[in-house]
Formats: sequence, C-alpha cells, structure tokens
Amino acid sequence: MTSAEPAYPLATTTWDDAEYEAIRRVTESGRFTMGPLVREFEAGFAAHFGAKYGVMVNSGSSANLIAVAAAVLDPRIDLNRGDEVLVPAVSWPTTYYPLTQYGLRPRFVDIDLDTLNVDLDLLEEAIGPKTKAVFAVNLLGNPNDFTRLKDICRRHGLILMEDNCESLGAVSDGINAGTAGLVGTFSSFFSHHIATMEGGVILTDDEQIYQEMLSLRSHGWTRDLPNENHVHDKTGNTWDDLFRFVLPGYNVRPLEMEGALGIEQLKKIPSLIAGRRENAAYFAERFADISAVRLQKETGESSWFGFSLVLEGPLAGRRSDLVNAFAEARIESRPIVAGNFTRNPVMAHLDAIVPDALPAADKVHSDGLFVGNHHYPVRDGIDLVAETVERVARS
Repeated sequence: MTSAEPAYPLATTTWDDAEYEAIRRVTESGRFTMGPLVREFEAGFAAHFGAKYGVMVNSGSSANLIAVAAAVLDPRIDLNRGDEVLVPAVSWPTTYYPLTQYGLRPRFVDIDLDTLNVDLDLLEEAIGPKTKAVFAVNLLGNPNDFTRLKDICRRHGLILMEDNCESLGAVSDGINAGTAGLVGTFSSFFSHHIATMEGGVILTDDEQIYQEMLSLRSHGWTRDLPNENHVHDKTGNTWDDLFRFVLPGYNVRPLEMEGALGIEQLKKIPSLIAGRRENAAYFAERFADISAVRLQKETGESSWFGFSLVLEGPLAGRRSDLVNAFAEARIESRPIVAGNFTRNPVMAHLDAIVPDALPAADKVHSDGLFVGNHHYPVRDGIDLVAETVERVARS
C-alpha cells in the first residue's frame, strides 16, 4: 500500500475476471449500443427482485427522470403541473430535480434521525389537498417501513414511487426495496452495491408504465414497442415505425457493455449483500459502547450501503475535527448524502415547499457523515474507524 492509498476506502470494486471477460466479448462482437445483453440483464434484474418489468438506463439519476416522466405523462395517472409530491429532506439532488422539471412541487418532510428515512408521522401530517404522490427514498441501504408507507398512500390515494439507488437488496416486511410502489429506481454506479460503470434500472409491475419508459428512454419513439401496445399502436409499415415519435423523450440508453456487466454482477448479488450485512453486525458490536455517535437504526433488513455517524455529546459540533482525523488515518468519509438538501443554493431555482423547521435534517447536515462498507470482511477498517472516533471524542 502506498501512502496515497486509503486505509479504509469509501468504495471498492466488485469485479473479477468474469466482468473483464464480459467486456472483452462485447468489444469483440462489435455491438456497442444497447442490444440483447441489455434486454437479458433487464429481465434478470426484474426477476431477481420479483418485479414484472425492468428498464435499464445510463444512470440512477436518469432512472428517476424516466420514472417521473412516465408517471406524469401516463393518461391514467392524475399527476399534473402544480401538484405536490412529498419527499424526504435528506437525499441526493436527482430525487428532486425531475419533479420540478415536470412542474411538480416537492414538499419537503423531515427525516427520522434514527433511520435517516422520512419520518412517517410527519409525512402523513404533511398531506394536503394538492398532495398527489410520495417519492420515498431508502437511504444508505435502509428500507422504509413499507407496510405503513403503502397503507398511508392507499388511505390517502397517493402514488408511491421509490428512489432505491442506495439500497439494492434491502428488504422490509418481505417486500424488496424498489418494488413497493408504482416504480422503483436503482443505480449501478461504481460505488453502489453492483457496478456496471454507469447505469440505472427502473422496476415496475405496470405494463403501460413499462412501455412508456421504453419509449421515453429512446427519443420517445415507438421503435422499441411491441406492435400492440398501450402507448401508440404501430402503423405496420416498418420503415415508418422506426421514426414515429409519440412521447417527449430523451436519449438515456445504456451501452451493451453495461448490460453484459450487469449480467455478471447479478449473479453476485446474494453474496455481495451477505458480506455487507456481516460487516454491519460487527460495526454495531464495535460501536455499541461509543455514546458520542448515533448509528443508523435498521428497518427490516438493510443492505448497508455505508455506515453513518451522527455526532453527539463530546463530538457534537466537531465534525470537521473528526473529518480531519479520518483524513490523517486515511479513512475516506462523506456527508450523509447531501445533508439537509434545502440548505443548498440550488433551491433558488426550484419551486418547492419547505417547512419552517427541519431539525433532524439540520442535525445530519451539521453533525452527520458516513464511511464505507464493502462486500468482503473489513473488521480492521471498522476498528480503525472506531479507534479514531474514540480518540477524537476524548480530546
């Protein structure tokens, strides 16, 4: 190990020879654009999580965009410009951007400081006459309480969508994260549970939404749709049907190489998640007597994207001290996603509703950070993190 290499990194590769061989086969085939390997991965990914349909795109951010676009453009769904969508105050920006880009108004709701997911009591209190949907986020691997969340949406007639980009493999009440609502999004960026370089997937059980997303992914055309479909029937003239545009779409297609990588990564999901959960058990044990940090409280079975630390007692207000100590110990760390997102300057460009106070999100914003988790044993790294926290807390 050189001095520049981290002692405890935030993310590491999940690839082995199988992934490099998959890349080689694609490069030798000469087919680089989206094709049969992407379709094979989509089908396998959906089947793995018990969904009917999967659509692969070029990133988790694009997955959110296409999912929101399909929900707004679907003629069966009452989701229109000016309608409100409830969102947690702590998430990544591309949870929120697609909503405002389609004229929807995010209404921010504070989080539960223990789970780091949206506070479901506050969520229900925030429902008003203009509320039409919930875009729930499963943060850092931790699923929401899907039974209660689905019940809230059912009783109030709300559409449920999930941003599951950080929580592939999580389960709550027997429900796979990303399958609780109309649509659920995933990311396969390098630092996430599986990696296809860049990439994202949307899952749904709704055939019409699925077909709309196929069209939206590729320019809004009918080319990728079956002859009989829910979006726009084809003319039967093959030449015309290659260039018929029916939805205001995008080009967010993945590469065939990413599909090939996904097929190999899919095989490893059970072992990747099991390894992360084993590390989490040791992390909880090692930190059990460290009162200066609040750990994330698991809902159901988390897939433990990373290990969050909310600083309390002797460490409260001293995040910069701990970050500096981590850097000296070569421990990589990051804020908890984007902290309280409403504190970001970009809010000046978003038509959103922000409550007067978001105390839990503010606490995360000022005193929260996380370190990495991995699919292989990292007890020494966890010990190093704990020892560093203990040392700074005593100082």
